[in-house]
Amino acid sequence: MKLFDTSSPLYVLAPLAGLTDLPFRSVVKKFGADLTVSEMISANALVHGSKKSFKMLEKSPLETPYAVQIAGNDEEIVGRAVEILNEREGIDIIDLNSGCPVPKVVSHGSGSALLKDLRKLERIVGTIKERSQKPLTSVKVRIGFSEKYPVEIAKAVEAGGADFIAVHGRTRSGQFKAPVDYDAIAAIKRAVNIPVIANGDITDYAKAKWVLAHTGADGVMIGRGAVGKPWLFYQLKHGVPDEAIDPALKREVIVEHLRQMVAFYGDYGVVLFRKHLHTYSKAGYRGASAFRNRVNAMTDPGEMETAVWDFFDPANTTV
Repeated sequence: MKLFDTSSPLYVLAPLAGLTDLPFRSVVKKFGADLTVSEMISANALVHGSKKSFKMLEKSPLETPYAVQIAGNDEEIVGRAVEILNEREGIDIIDLNSGCPVPKVVSHGSGSALLKDLRKLERIVGTIKERSQKPLTSVKVRIGFSEKYPVEIAKAVEAGGADFIAVHGRTRSGQFKAPVDYDAIAAIKRAVNIPVIANGDITDYAKAKWVLAHTGADGVMIGRGAVGKPWLFYQLKHGVPDEAIDPALKREVIVEHLRQMVAFYGDYGVVLFRKHLHTYSKAGYRGASAFRNRVNAMTDPGEMETAVWDFFDPANTTV
């Protein structure tokens, strides 16, 4: 599968638990993301037939290519999960999470815990590559567990047979607050022969462009930076800096997101969408506090769409 065109960077939506669900992914895909990734799914849960996990595998028709991210620390369990994924159509990439810092994931030996045993990491990547019938295998990593050893990690991933690697430029100990080490990502790019995707604190158009230039990476993976502004992918794809983004486009994206939430969750999508509206309305609009109070009581899709359309009118912006 030809995913990487070296003439232009790849723009990837990072998986975020509870946020990058199917509706959100479909929106960023429609407005510019090259690749979307499922929320992290436990290999063990897949093997044991978890209905919630199988629900998380669902994708939008727009999501091509589409990656499913799995987490696990047992080679056989991971292999069996891959065989289950082989039976599902529409998956182009199986991605191994080796970067999640959350204690309950790490305590089970998954996520960034795999960075403590690079031979095991290599074997698990190899198991995925060997058993997968999907076009590509990828791995998401951090640059170390407590200390930094980015090149060694990347070489283990490459030796396992991964087709590309996404690198969050912090150690596990750095969680989400330590400064991102973009030099470490650049070192990985120089050290391996597979494409490298840079990740970590990429919050706007200018930062994404800087990270690409500084690291030499083949693309950027954006997670929290896209929450509240999924049009960031449109900006990157079309070369539109923050100060030039059209408020009318923002409104179009927000309304589309609401519609996708209702399509996927039914009327309960209106309730779930409230948290997104709090973020969308955080800055740049008049009467935001009153608007949030109003939508917090709404349960009808039509009523909320009318309210959203009116509030995010370009004429209501403060700039």
